[in-house]
Amino acid sequence: MTSQVPFEILEERAAQQRRQLHNSVSELRSNLRQKLDVKRNAREYLLPAAGVAGLIALVIGWGFGGLFVRD
Repeated sequence: MTSQVPFEILEERAAQQRRQLHNSVSELRSNLRQKLDVKRNAREYLLPAAGVAGLIALVIGWGFGGLFVRD
């Protein structure tokens, strides 16, 4: 049950697969680093986050103020 493929070809294929795997991992790390960049995310989502926080504060304030008003 010996293979008919020479060892040199098998070694070249293995080296090519290692390079491809290394490149894939490097690309994944780069993409993950970009997605988890705090400064970029803060800059991108600051306005929506401030709007949501403002609405939540308004609702809580309205509810709390309603405790002190007589009907």
